[in-house]
Amino acid sequence: MLNSSPLRATLIVLVALAGILFTLPNFVAPSTLNNLPDWMPKKQIVLGLDLQGGSHLLLEVNREEIVSERVKELRRESRSILANDNGIGHLIRTEGAKLTIELTDAENMQTALNALQELDVPLSQALGGVGGVDEMIIGQAGDKQITIELTEEGISERLSSVVAQSIEVVRRRVDELGTTEPTIQRQGNDRILVQVPGFDDSERLKDVISKTARLTFHMVHPSMSAAQAKIQGLPDGTMILPSQDGGEELLFEEVAIGGESLVDSQPGFDPQTSAPIVSFRFDTRGGVKFAEITAANIGKRFAVVLDNQVITAPVINSAIPGGSGQIFGNFTAESANDLAVLLRAGALPATLDIIEERSVGPSLGADSVAAGETAGLVGGIMVIIFMILAYGTFGIFANVSLLINVTLILGALSLLGATLTLPGIAGIVLTIGMAVDANVLIYERIREEKRAGRSPIQAIEAGFQRAFTTILDANVTTLIAAAILFFLGSGPIRGFAVTLAIGIITTLFTAYILTQFMISKWYARRRPKELKIALFNFFPEDLTLKFMKVRKIAFAFSLVLIVGSMGLFATKGLNLGIDFKGGSSIEVQSTEGPADIAQLREIVGALDLGDVQVQEFGTDVDVLIRVETQPGGDVAQQEAVTKVIEAVEVEGYEKRRSEVVGPTVSGELATTGTLAVVAAIVAVLGYIWMRFEWQFALGAVAALVHDVLLTIGLFAITGLEFNLASIAAILTIVGYSLNDTVVIYDRVRENLRKYRKMSIPDLLDMSVNQTLSRTILTSITTLLALGALVVFGGEVIRSFTIAMAWGVLVGTYSTIFVASPLLINFNLTARKEPVKKEERRADGASV
Repeated sequence: MLNSSPLRATLIVLVALAGILFTLPNFVAPSTLNNLPDWMPKKQIVLGLDLQGGSHLLLEVNREEIVSERVKELRRESRSILANDNGIGHLIRTEGAKLTIELTDAENMQTALNALQELDVPLSQALGGVGGVDEMIIGQAGDKQITIELTEEGISERLSSVVAQSIEVVRRRVDELGTTEPTIQRQGNDRILVQVPGFDDSERLKDVISKTARLTFHMVHPSMSAAQAKIQGLPDGTMILPSQDGGEELLFEEVAIGGESLVDSQPGFDPQTSAPIVSFRFDTRGGVKFAEITAANIGKRFAVVLDNQVITAPVINSAIPGGSGQIFGNFTAESANDLAVLLRAGALPATLDIIEERSVGPSLGADSVAAGETAGLVGGIMVIIFMILAYGTFGIFANVSLLINVTLILGALSLLGATLTLPGIAGIVLTIGMAVDANVLIYERIREEKRAGRSPIQAIEAGFQRAFTTILDANVTTLIAAAILFFLGSGPIRGFAVTLAIGIITTLFTAYILTQFMISKWYARRRPKELKIALFNFFPEDLTLKFMKVRKIAFAFSLVLIVGSMGLFATKGLNLGIDFKGGSSIEVQSTEGPADIAQLREIVGALDLGDVQVQEFGTDVDVLIRVETQPGGDVAQQEAVTKVIEAVEVEGYEKRRSEVVGPTVSGELATTGTLAVVAAIVAVLGYIWMRFEWQFALGAVAALVHDVLLTIGLFAITGLEFNLASIAAILTIVGYSLNDTVVIYDRVRENLRKYRKMSIPDLLDMSVNQTLSRTILTSITTLLALGALVVFGGEVIRSFTIAMAWGVLVGTYSTIFVASPLLINFNLTARKEPVKKEERRADGASV
């Protein structure tokens, strides 16, 4: 096994060099990337919003508006078909997605039904496609009644089409702002995710994105004002719309010319007054129509209407040929530019509601990067020192593998163009702690084989061979948790899952294959007669601790902890973050010395926004303000955030980060988070049942539930914020706890085949003792990495890292005192059938 073929050695070196090569561009300034040789990769890791600042918006197409507008359209078309084309008398009522047509004469029923069938066009055909679903059901409800009802499939299909159109409009608008590398993508059937790095003016971004920007031109009623129309009644074919200056205008409903004819719009300044204006230009057809309208209505007022608001209504002094004109209004240079952007990009086909908003300032992003780098560096150094102290020369091999491992993770992120977030950095740091686990497994097995009397070469070969199954099983269980995190999580949590999953895969390569390669080359050169695996013996050899004798005490202790945790959860509850209860979270920083918390409470409390919490957040100049969900819905929530920011900025505070989560999103996140934990436990149950036996599966799941409940108890007793990152922490704990449990279970399975006459309690004690050094050493290295995150990682992920550190402790405890003893209670028995020497040797490939 230690004699690597030249091809295998070449592949190992090439993979390691590829990782280094793909990582190098990240250490080069973006402006100098083009100066690199052509053969070098030039992709860099994309930093998430929390690391470089920017804005995140989750938009939802207004379903009710889509249905309402379609029903109105059907009502107009039905009236035209029946009255204008066929002269059939009728009365139309609408209710939700349904129209009821009452005919005045029952004899016209069949004629009316036949005529209305032209409305029922398969939706994809109506939208320009081929085939499609039935958008509506047209039926007879009585002698004189016809019903037209939109189908759910039809509504969903139209909604999907509207989202696709909206994405393109939003993309054009964001691109016009001059931002770099925005992310605009669909989420589900009716949502659009917009992330704009480096653009932290979320208010302006919201204004540009969420406005429908439907531009129309209408003639103003020549002889009656809006006020007179309210008294005397609206003339036929007219409507009253508000104007930008606070008044109202009486306009004709007929659209003289629509914004779809626009081909360009640009901001500018009036040469006479220097006031900001917006110039526009129509296409050829629109220009001809514009010229005809202005020529026929000289001396009359012509209104420019944007989203049902009159922007301006000037008098037409002369015909305007050429198809161009100017829009005057109360513009600033920025608002004129934004309106020009909206008109160039085109109108949204429907209203987009903002249901989630996150904004991070560039200074906070820089702080997050610095915190992540410090935590990673400190954690890595502590793990490296510990491994050298524990294993000497072999610890150096493990550290080289660890460094290559981190390089491969960064290289893979660069190659994939993945987004690195602060939780993603936490995933890398956690990988540093857990990656050495495979090396510890191998080294401890080599020591064990050496104590059994094997020669150095035999001990090394047997150590690698017998550790492989355990390493594979332990990492697959963690990979299951990472996969569930990715598919059920969102945003930064998916970033954490990606780095964790990549870390697991690279760990299998570096800790096993690369370490084996280095040791084989070292052994070939040195040919040592004695293997000195440990520099310091942290644990005595051949431990014989009787863990199973105290299992009842351990069960009672765990039961007390679980009951206490659930009691606290029931009485005190969790400090739910806005991810789960909705609301707003605003982080501000004092620019004039330490923050005055009492003053801020008074200022924010006077805004009458309901339950508001003001608390210190990290340093004495940082403050976190939380505002409960506002009764007015998402729009009111956005307004509340604006009020708070404006109020505190006056007192010398600057916004560093803000988050707004509507009740719709928070409810979905709570459901998804619970589903993620349950799905992880079920998936693990299935995997272990398949790999071992039912007793092992139930024991592992019982230990998992034990760890999850105690972690919930930690959140209840400490008051740490329970948010979406906490779900990621719990799922990581699930993966870590499984990793630990599988190691011992693999050894139990091996010993069951070797010692068929030994009693189960004695066999379990032996198995736990044989793997105890590995269990403790892995816990120490993981806690060293997590400790660096807790101390240096910053407040944003502190609750996340504290929960994971706690999970390592309870996971280690539950592996020894819960998962293993439960096998006795589940009546695990030794195998009775004889085991062939070949099978024993194959099964021996576990620890």
